Amino acid sequence: MIDRGPHVSASPKFRPKFPPMRAAYAAPLLLFLLAGCGKEEPRVEEVRPVRAIQLAAGTGGERVEFSGDVRPRYESRLGFRVGGKIVERRVDVGANVKDGQVLMRLDPQDLRLAEAQARATLRAAETERDLAQADYKRHQNLRAQNFVSQAVLDAKQAALRAAQANVDAARAGFRGQSNQAGYANLESDADGVVTAVDAEVGQVVAAGAPVVRVARTDEKEVVIGIPEDRVEALRQASDVNVRLWAKRAEAIPGKIREVSPVADPATRTYTVKVSIPARADIRLGMTATVEMSTGGGSNATALRVPLSALVQDKGVTGVWVVDKGVVQMRKVEVAGQSGNDILLSGGVQPGQTVVTAGVHLLKPGQKVRILTADVARRGDTEAAAVGGADGAGK
Repeated sequence: MIDRGPHVSASPKFRPKFPPMRAAYAAPLLLFLLAGCGKEEPRVEEVRPVRAIQLAAGTGGERVEFSGDVRPRYESRLGFRVGGKIVERRVDVGANVKDGQVLMRLDPQDLRLAEAQARATLRAAETERDLAQADYKRHQNLRAQNFVSQAVLDAKQAALRAAQANVDAARAGFRGQSNQAGYANLESDADGVVTAVDAEVGQVVAAGAPVVRVARTDEKEVVIGIPEDRVEALRQASDVNVRLWAKRAEAIPGKIREVSPVADPATRTYTVKVSIPARADIRLGMTATVEMSTGGGSNATALRVPLSALVQDKGVTGVWVVDKGVVQMRKVEVAGQSGNDILLSGGVQPGQTVVTAGVHLLKPGQKVRILTADVARRGDTEAAAVGGADGAGK
């Protein structure tokens, strides 16, 4: 046998894993991938949308709100001037009535009989008066002929005067009884609306008992109750506005007409009446909110911001001020609270723009975009607060 030397197996498991040609291609590819992983894509700075207001000078004075309802300034409780049985009711609650319109009627039978009796009494008195007058004239002629004494003539004259007095009394009684018959009809004393009906057909009522309530619609007011610590400040109130619950967006000008000098024994509040325009769309009983500025005091020069504008960071209270589209934190001094607003006595200046919604998502130097087309000026407290709530929702 011929010795061929060491035998090398050609089995696949002993073949090289990377042939020389493939390794030559893999090395550049690996370097390319590593180079690509080392590069970072440029980050686009986020511009966050916010809502903001522009601080206005002179908005700090005490601004208070009280809830109440719309009531008529004049409401009459009408009743019959005479007693009797109700035989007809011509109105219902909510009906509009005119001055002089008949609302209810009593049974007029007894009143008409009394009127007829008074008429008969008047006629009897007139007859007696005529007889006394004729008798007096006869005695005048007799006295001229000296057939009777002067004393007799004076007695006849006195009888004539008494008869005339009886006529006057009977005539007055007849007129009064005629009026009584007319009182069987209950009439409205002014234009208005029926707010209550307290009696029904068939019911016997006494004279003067209230049976129908009519509220005049020519003058209306909002009635509110205020606590005792606000009474003196309220006497100097200005810029009084009324907002109806059904029309929150509209501020209706009002005027304080009356402040009760005595507290209500049940609620311990003082009743305040605010006059408002007599508009047809303002219905009696509507829920209303009265807003007013009391002015003066230590907070008269404070700036007003909504509560949502404040930020608490490490025990420091501040607000975000927007300047050229960038926000910066400003430490502020809180002077007090008025409703849903905060009064600031330092840290910000009138004319600066303060973020009111989205404050907890901001950081110093961040760019922002104000959602509204024009920055709202802090003249309308509620409008800004509503806008802030909408911005927070977004």
